[in-house]
Parts: sequence; structure tokens; C-alpha cells
Amino acid sequence: MTQNQARPTGSTTGTGSPAASDRNSLTLGDTGPILLTDHHNLEQMAHFNRERVPERNVHAKGSGAFGTFETTEDVSAYTKAALFQPGAKTDMLARFSTVAGEQGSPDTWRDPRGFALKFYTTEGNYDLVGNNTPVFFIRDTIKFPHFIRSQKRRGGSGLRDNDMQWDFWVNNPESAHQVTYLMGDRGIPASWREMNGYGSHTFMWINAAGEKFWVKYHFHSAQGVRNLTQEAANEIAGEDSDFHRRDLYDAIENGDFPSWTLSVQVMPYEEAKTYRYNPFDLTKIWPHSDYPLIKVGTMTLDKNPDNFFAQIEQASFAPSSLVPGIAASPDKMLQGRVFAYADTQRYRIGPNYQQLPVNRHRVEGAYTYQFDGPMAYDHTGDRSKYAPNSHGDPYSDETGVAEDSWEVDGEMVRSAYSLRAEDDDFGQAGTLVREVWDDAARGRFVTNVAGHILGGVKPETLPRVLEYWKNVDADTGKQIEELVNAGLPEDGPAPGPTERRGVIEETTRSHAG
Repeated sequence: MTQNQARPTGSTTGTGSPAASDRNSLTLGDTGPILLTDHHNLEQMAHFNRERVPERNVHAKGSGAFGTFETTEDVSAYTKAALFQPGAKTDMLARFSTVAGEQGSPDTWRDPRGFALKFYTTEGNYDLVGNNTPVFFIRDTIKFPHFIRSQKRRGGSGLRDNDMQWDFWVNNPESAHQVTYLMGDRGIPASWREMNGYGSHTFMWINAAGEKFWVKYHFHSAQGVRNLTQEAANEIAGEDSDFHRRDLYDAIENGDFPSWTLSVQVMPYEEAKTYRYNPFDLTKIWPHSDYPLIKVGTMTLDKNPDNFFAQIEQASFAPSSLVPGIAASPDKMLQGRVFAYADTQRYRIGPNYQQLPVNRHRVEGAYTYQFDGPMAYDHTGDRSKYAPNSHGDPYSDETGVAEDSWEVDGEMVRSAYSLRAEDDDFGQAGTLVREVWDDAARGRFVTNVAGHILGGVKPETLPRVLEYWKNVDADTGKQIEELVNAGLPEDGPAPGPTERRGVIEETTRSHAG
């Protein structure tokens, strides 16, 4: 072995030199004080004090795995993105999470699940940051901090509070569609492997001819969709707070590789201007009868992380990570997230988070004008740090109408989206309840909502909560009111025919796929 290849017989310090001891501090006699000259001890303690990075403010509890996305169909008529060309295979990382819970919270709390994907494409990293639901609680990003705080903990008691959650929801009735999902069967997936994922937002695709389209992403689980009853989720939370994390890791470790089929809905560019719903409103879906699913390819996860902290906790996803052929849309939530997600990573991990191996792109010869900062590893020697320059160092200089643009007219205003023919806050939620769910699913939903209300909603908030559900569906709202007034029976309604051992297997697909 050469000197560089020699393996130390003991541990080393952070600089690579042999460590004297990992068991005994250097003291003045065996009962004397620890000495400042025991630099290895001091380094160990100082690093330990700084061992954790701030947890994500949202989506803190989660895990993930690596895999491959393969494009099996030809969608080149809609996008020129390299990863979506026929036969393309792209390495990727997926991270699943809850939304509101902290690092140590149970996996099985009732909460939407994050469905974040990083594709290491030949044109740069493409991040798709979505959820296991096709809609969200709000439609304007300025409300996002307020929404998240309502789902977190009270300033006084430090406790989560159902009344605080409902107070926000009833004061923002656009939330009804997402809250209906949340309180229904899909509010608690049986596992991350057995839930669908959605880009949720509307995105722009651009083909090689420069034609533009609006798209929505749907990832359908090849394992089927299965969910937990509230009772089963409560029981699991008390036994194993890492239930979903463990399930994904064990499945991959045992060679049971989960996969999802990606399909997209495609809306011609001009149709967005007159579509019956505002197509950029994150609280709305596009019915499949209007825009059927078009298959794209398959995502398969087949490799667990080697180190959770380095590859999952430090993994950073941001919808600003785009590639040619894919762009943002006028969706107000997406517009805000384009800034906020990358910025939270700069705070959480540092301005050079993109240099970490898990976040590093795979593009040969990439040329950036980002320099220095804390923990900078990449460098460019003495080349020009400015552009334009006279030394032959490349820079970009696109002019004219941006390829990924859309037309905008009017004054600068602060307003909601303009209403379309069928825009309202409760209509699609009511369709979900009446036309998609069966009687058993509606029964579980009523019990879930009533139980949550009885878990802490204050008398002054209650009338607005009940009115909220009557606006979604009058009959369902009345059933919720009756159950709340009676006090929720401990056993709840009888389980549906597809429910066994606390698991609900879906026999119908939601109106959003």
C-alpha cells in the first residue's frame, strides 16, 4: 500500500491525523481538570454542538431513496426536455414527508404528504416539488406562512391546536377542496409506496418548435393506493413513529422496488385563457373528461441512501430548478415557491448547498457565475468573475421575448384570480364527496371530521366550521353536525367493505387521478 492508501489503525481527527483517544480525556492526573490542550476532545465536542442543521420549517419529517426515471412514451410533441424524450433514462432522488410535523413527529399523523423529486438530467437538475394530493389549501403564496403557522404550535402552550387550524380554514374557504382530501381516506396513506404523487401546480412545457403547453403531473403508484383508518394510524403512531420511513427502507432493502407511472394532462396554451376554471388556481383540478391523462414513463426507486444525513437531510429541492423545455406558470403559489424553496436551503444548509454531492448536477463543463461563500468547494481558478469579459470566458446573453413567457396586460394590482364560469371554493370538493366516494368512504370522512372538531374546536369557531362543510355538501355537513352535537361515538361508523385490519384499499380513483 502507498502512504495515501494506508488505513489508520485507529480513528483520526478532522484533519486526518491520528487521534490519541476516543475514550479518555486528557486531564491533570486521573481526577484533575480536562486540559485545553486536548484538541481532539475539544474538536469532538465543538462539532457535536453544531451537528444538526436547522430542520425544514415545512416537510421536516421524511425520508427517501434513489432510483431511475425511464421515459417509455413519445411526448416530444409537447416538450423538448431531454429527460422526457423517448427511451431516456435519468437518475433521480425521491423524498417523501409529512407537511406540518417536526423531525420526531409520527409518520402517521393526518397530513398531506410531500412528494419531492430530483432528476439529475443531462441539461441540469430538474426538481418537481409536489404532494400526494392534486390540490392545496391556498392559491396565493403570501398566505403560505400564515397557513403553516396555523398548522404548527401555539405560541403560549407550545401545543398543536385544532381550533387554530379550523379558524384558518374557515377564514380561507378556498381550502375546502384540500381539507376534504385531508379528512378523507387519503389523509393517511398506508405507506409512501402506496400513495400517488402530483406536481399539483400547473407547469409550462415547450417543444422543439417553441410551441407552449400547460401541464399537470400525475404519478400513479404501481403498488395500488392503500390508506389507514384514523384508529389504525393512532395505534401505529404509539408503536412506531418511523413507520413509513421504515417501510420504504425495508422494501427497497428486500428488493421490492416501488414504482410509479407518470402521466400528464396537457392543455393547449390558448385554452387557458377561457377554460371554465382558472387553470393556474392550485385549489382546482382539471377534470380528466376535459384533459385525459397521457402516459410518459416510469419512476422506480431501487437504492436506499448510504447516509441519511448526507443524502436525505441535506437533499435540497426547489421548483426553481428547471431545465429547457419546462417552465413555471402564472400559478401564484408556484411563483412564490420559485423563490422561497431555494432560499430556505440557503438558510438551512448554506449558500453553496448545490455543491453537495446529493444536490450536485451531472452536467460536464457547466459554467456558473456563483462564487465563494461559506463552505465553497468548487472553484474556477483565476478565470473571470464577471460578465461580459474580454478573456473568452463564456456568458449568456439572451435577448427578446423569453421562450418560457406568457402575455400579461394591465396595471399592477393586489387581487384574487379573476373568476371563471365555474370557479367557486366548494364546488370541486362537493363533487369529490358526492360523485367519487362511496357510502363507506363518506362515513369514514364524517367520522374523521367530527372527531377532529371535537378534538379542540372552540364554541365560537364551531358554527363557521359546520357551515363550511354544509357549503361543500349539505347532507354531509348535516351528518357532521349531528355527530358533533351527539358527541362522537367511540366506535364510529361500521367499517366499509374494503376495510380490514385498519387498512382501506381504494376501489375507485379520485376525480384528479
